[in-house]
Amino acid sequence: MRKLVIFIVLISILLGGCGKVIKSNKVKVTFWHGLSGPLGDVLNEMITDFNKTHKDIEIVPNSVSSYTALSQKLMASIQANKQPDIAQVFESWTSKYIEGDVLVSISDLIATDSDFTDEDRADIYSVFLNSNTFNGKIMSFPFNKSVRAYFYNKDAFYRAGLDPNYFPATWDEFRKYCKLLTDTDPAVKRPTKYGTNFNVNEWQFINLLYQAGGEIINSQNKPVLNSAYGVEALTYIADLINKDKTVYLVREYEGQNDFLAGVVAMYEGSSVSITHMRQQPINFNIGYAPLPTYRTNKSAVSGANIVIFKSGDPKRERAAWEFIKWFTDTEQTAKWSSRTCYMPVRRSAMNSPTIQSFLSESPQFRAIFEQLENAVYEPQNAAWFEARMELKGFLEKAIKGDDTPQNALDDAAKLFSDMISKK
Repeated sequence: MRKLVIFIVLISILLGGCGKVIKSNKVKVTFWHGLSGPLGDVLNEMITDFNKTHKDIEIVPNSVSSYTALSQKLMASIQANKQPDIAQVFESWTSKYIEGDVLVSISDLIATDSDFTDEDRADIYSVFLNSNTFNGKIMSFPFNKSVRAYFYNKDAFYRAGLDPNYFPATWDEFRKYCKLLTDTDPAVKRPTKYGTNFNVNEWQFINLLYQAGGEIINSQNKPVLNSAYGVEALTYIADLINKDKTVYLVREYEGQNDFLAGVVAMYEGSSVSITHMRQQPINFNIGYAPLPTYRTNKSAVSGANIVIFKSGDPKRERAAWEFIKWFTDTEQTAKWSSRTCYMPVRRSAMNSPTIQSFLSESPQFRAIFEQLENAVYEPQNAAWFEARMELKGFLEKAIKGDDTPQNALDDAAKLFSDMISKK
């Protein structure tokens, strides 16, 4: 009986703490993001690592199904004043949030942080720093950024008499390779294998537009994607499909699947596409290459940044910055990049053992990373996110021959202009 009483007393002490409630001193930071699958898995692993090594902070992730859903959920949360502490965003979203005065200035946090030096700032790739700077202040920070890249079947190149270690470097060369890699069956008078396939893709067009010498919007905030450069870029895509017939249209992941099945020899996607493709066996020698270029070698970056929402709690805002700072330091951004093929945020990551080990296995990927040195970013304008989604429909009309490239882009530019005037 005495032992039982002692046992009960001990349990009471452990559970009740002599009548005091034991509270955690951890600062909880809620994080909304749109990553899932293998990319989401890596992110969750890194968040776990952060939480284990930062005993006073806990990042609480919440994955949303898509970036569109994330945008809608964030707007609803802001209207209800229940936004998360941090979230993935695009530059055009940041513009809207700045207008609503709901963001913490990262420049202000950096100004009082002795651990983030001028050398750290200079280490961030310029395109990322510039795209996250609004009216002279850093309001968001690069998080999961990517570039377009080509993946190609080295065995198919070899069978066509082409050097498997060389990928076409210019638009003209690429067009020639598409012809050489297209194999027509005389019995059915149509190709059984093609050079490549295209999904109607805004990002692909944007890259071609910049490479031709154009831009989306000028310094006067006027859409100019319908310039002669834009028409030239869209005509190039349409001609490969309709005149040369060495490229065909696909939807969503059909292009990637056909590439893995050997139907096409080349596939253009995000640098991250390889992470998804590696989820299944790749039964050929695969090559990696940057985009072919034209008048310029500019490459438009895409992907999300991260922002800190105002909470009224300086501890949570500072804890959020600690996570961002950790995730984008040299070691972590190198790990993130090597495991997902997103771009490293810092130049110093390229010399890290992690990236060097990755490049020793995939040396051709270095040229994809190097696109960051001449990279550009899409408009920060708040109307661009909506206009970008509408652009796809106009591109599709021209590519399918239902409209001329000039008319299609004129209509797209007018819509974008109207959206700007309403903001």
